[in-house]
Amino acid sequence: MKVLIVCRSKKGGVSPYISRQVESIRRRRIQTEYFLICHKGWSGYLKYFPELVKQIDLFKPNIIHAHYGYSGLLAVMQRKVPVIITFHGSDINNPKNRIISKVANYWSSFSIFVTQKLAFLAKAKKNLFSIIPCGVDLIVFHPVNKSESRRYLGYPPEEILVLFSGSFRVPVKNYPLAISALSILNQHNSSTTPIRLIELSGYSTEEVNLLLNACDVALLTSISEGSPNFIKEAMACNRPIVSTDVGDVRDLVEGIPGCFISESNPKDVADKIKQALEFENSIGARERIIDREMGINETARKIVAVYEQVHIKKHKSDITNL
Repeated sequence: MKVLIVCRSKKGGVSPYISRQVESIRRRRIQTEYFLICHKGWSGYLKYFPELVKQIDLFKPNIIHAHYGYSGLLAVMQRKVPVIITFHGSDINNPKNRIISKVANYWSSFSIFVTQKLAFLAKAKKNLFSIIPCGVDLIVFHPVNKSESRRYLGYPPEEILVLFSGSFRVPVKNYPLAISALSILNQHNSSTTPIRLIELSGYSTEEVNLLLNACDVALLTSISEGSPNFIKEAMACNRPIVSTDVGDVRDLVEGIPGCFISESNPKDVADKIKQALEFENSIGARERIIDREMGINETARKIVAVYEQVHIKKHKSDITNL
């Protein structure tokens, strides 16, 4: 089967969670090509439609798999190839983007949502959607000795490290909340070494695994999320976690010792970090990822099953129309 992946490109690359998913799909004997969109806004996306049609004619895909609502709407504008759209969160949580996503969902052959809440907000079509969170590569993300991770990355063994969930410059990640919480903690920190907040930006996948294992707490203070891979990757490494109540995080970590859901205010975030620092590991977090089949191979199997379902339906329709 041939699948054309339609998604946005940032700085010439593809988001790691999408590229890892595509690689896992390829291992299941699915031939894929990317169609990358480099401009923002609907007008920017529209400029790519002629090029998309050309690539469809050249590649002749059986399925188009678009990621996010804007890419999905561009893909469904052609009516020749069935389109599957994965909605990741910001395309539906943001009310402005939600309108575009609802239209794209309506015209798609099938939709994948990373959480049930997103499916509800998008008014998913009955029997034409699945809930499939992005999977975690459990081979790449795994527990590593903290001292060894720090020695490799150059962090002192005695320093307290809190790993932020992304770039400080991404507004939705809410860096001001995180740094305010760290300020409160450091005001009451008896150690001569302040607690350090590390920005997760510009690292390779392997380095992210080492960073997660080197840190004392993985921190997510986002305003909104879908099913954040940062949390699942931290769980795969058995790291203590503090997160605001966004996306599916509460459902993922609830009941796991060392994992805490905070309110969206600096004092509570600081208090939850202080509690998390009492734990060396989040006990049973990796096992939960495995038990819920959130590994990347299980996710690939579910996605390929959707491809086959849509492809068979299209084939039957073509026969009927002969």
